[in-house]
Amino acid sequence: MDAEGLSLEGLDPEQLGAVTAPRGPVCVLAGAGTGKTRTITHRIAYLVQRGQVSPGQVLAVTFTKRAAGEMRTRLRALGVHGTQAVTFHAAALRQLRYFWPRVVGDEPWELLDGKLRLVGQAAHRAGAPTTAESLRDLASEIEWAKASLVTPEDYPAASARARRDSPAHPDQVVEVYQGYERLKTRSRMIDFDDLLLHTSAILSDHADVATEFRDRYRCFVVDEYQDVTPLQQRVLDAWLGERDDLTVVGDANQTIYSFAGASPRPLLEFSRRFPGAEVIRLERDYRSTPEVVSLANQVIDAAKDRPAGSRLRLVGQRPAGPPPRFSEYDDEPAEAAAVATRIRQLLDEGVAASEIAVLYRVNAQSEVYEQALADAGIPYQVRGGERFFARPEVRQAMIALRTAAAGEREGELPDTVREVLAPLGLTAEPPVGGSTRERWESLLAIVELAEELAGTLNDADLPGFVAELEMRAQAQHPPTVEGITLASLHAAKGLEWDAVFLTGLTDGTVPIQHADSDDAAIEEERRLLYVGVTRAREHLWLSWALSRTAGGRRSRRRSRFLHGLIPEDHPAARARQQDGGTSARARRTSCRICGSSLVGTTAVKLGRCEGCPSDVDEELLTRLKEWRTSRAKQLKVPPYVVFTDATLTAIAEQRPADTGGLVSISGIGPTKLDRFGADVLALVQGDVQRDGA
Repeated sequence: MDAEGLSLEGLDPEQLGAVTAPRGPVCVLAGAGTGKTRTITHRIAYLVQRGQVSPGQVLAVTFTKRAAGEMRTRLRALGVHGTQAVTFHAAALRQLRYFWPRVVGDEPWELLDGKLRLVGQAAHRAGAPTTAESLRDLASEIEWAKASLVTPEDYPAASARARRDSPAHPDQVVEVYQGYERLKTRSRMIDFDDLLLHTSAILSDHADVATEFRDRYRCFVVDEYQDVTPLQQRVLDAWLGERDDLTVVGDANQTIYSFAGASPRPLLEFSRRFPGAEVIRLERDYRSTPEVVSLANQVIDAAKDRPAGSRLRLVGQRPAGPPPRFSEYDDEPAEAAAVATRIRQLLDEGVAASEIAVLYRVNAQSEVYEQALADAGIPYQVRGGERFFARPEVRQAMIALRTAAAGEREGELPDTVREVLAPLGLTAEPPVGGSTRERWESLLAIVELAEELAGTLNDADLPGFVAELEMRAQAQHPPTVEGITLASLHAAKGLEWDAVFLTGLTDGTVPIQHADSDDAAIEEERRLLYVGVTRAREHLWLSWALSRTAGGRRSRRRSRFLHGLIPEDHPAARARQQDGGTSARARRTSCRICGSSLVGTTAVKLGRCEGCPSDVDEELLTRLKEWRTSRAKQLKVPPYVVFTDATLTAIAEQRPADTGGLVSISGIGPTKLDRFGADVLALVQGDVQRDGA
């Protein structure tokens, strides 16, 4: 107990150093489970109770209402009342409402509750797509632009630099962006991004307002600082002025929102901006067992080019627990059934249902787990999204299928279902990302259910399939009760459970397929897996399936992020043998020159360690790149969408002679084989013939 009555007992040396650091710039690099909220609330209480600052002079900001609420609760428990602990947007809204009459001179403009209506009007006038998913994607793109301080005029160049998966042609996005801003201004409305833009502008442009604000708030605390956007940083800079009384807390290893404009750069460059800053590293993990902590360290240690400020290495503080379990299954239904069985065992052992979570990369993956848990009579809740059969696109699909089943349709069931769902957005090729991709994933999941039914029933038809879907929908809508949590990895950020099941860990899902052309995107996917691992306190299960449907072709391979993590004596660590030799899937994970396990995106693509000698045929590589440029122009896509440079290099090195050789190269799956395989083999074979002439 210190002289002022605040108990500092129970703080470890590093936490104590952060709590008692003098006022001024302090950077707390806090790993997962290291007690960051406890640390920063104790720091605020310490400064207040020692008389260094009054409660009303502290402004603490974080990124979610839940986190802000938890901070306020802990501060009250420490005897601190009157401190502002809010989100960035809540703080800006309060300031804007207070200063608006003085600066603008009339009533504050109305806050726009949702931007889809105005985005829809702007999209219609610009001739852009106006489906619900397209409008959500356009709205998200506008949000990214404003969070990144990108004006409509600068959008095309900024989008290209950031390699954005634009929801429409960049020039069309510009038209929608400009039209949306005009409509909003004409209606005297502001959106949530404008809260931050106008707040920073007022403080920057009006010295009297800035003086009054800075007299009121003297000490600033920012939680989850790795998630700050350029716009939020601009607001923070406006709050600070020339002062440096700032404490930031973050973990660059948990940066998973780059797609929304977040950047860990301000965190990593904090000591450069404030040369005298105290930098404290919290690495003692009180959440997870040493076994879970060890696996988390292995996941993040494999990251490429990690900045020095992100190299936190967790040290588990809890007693030993069970080792993480790895499991491979032939198909997703088998994987889901095994997960449900293990959950039942945990429940029987006394683990509370609310302390168990099943996590996956994309929301469409939830359906198979909803079904498995429903079949097992285990209650569940879907966090951060709707139950599969409650999603708008699934409800629309059910209506369309029910209508089609009332008529006469001939043909194979999966083909018929594809035909019915095509007008709803089920294209042959997946959209690149965003809401349109989520809709496509849900529709594809329905087709795959049809394939599963057709594989088990010889006379499967559309009416029978509709009846099956309706039975599933009914079974998956039990009364809302406390149960197992189903959530995406993004929705799980900031949460923790006693038992966590990380499912669907295959390449193309973790990492997601559309990240494959960008090393930075791949590393963000690795951090996403790291976040998933660190959600578990004691029980951790990692699994993957080689096929989507029962009896389907086992063409998937486990996530590249699992290489080196699975114990050597584990059955899943042994490469499958077929036809007396090593399978293509196994060949992709070991160097074709020295035989070592491949680590890193580039190495996996090339099929060799980056340090092993290259035997690339430069002439063939040039021909391949010329062909790729031509095909990209025909398809109106960036060249890397056809094949990345690393994939072309691998082709020019390995010079595959047949389709089997092509698919053994990472980055060439069934879709690209069908679309480009003949062209590539013709180029390779033409080169081989010329060499032999």
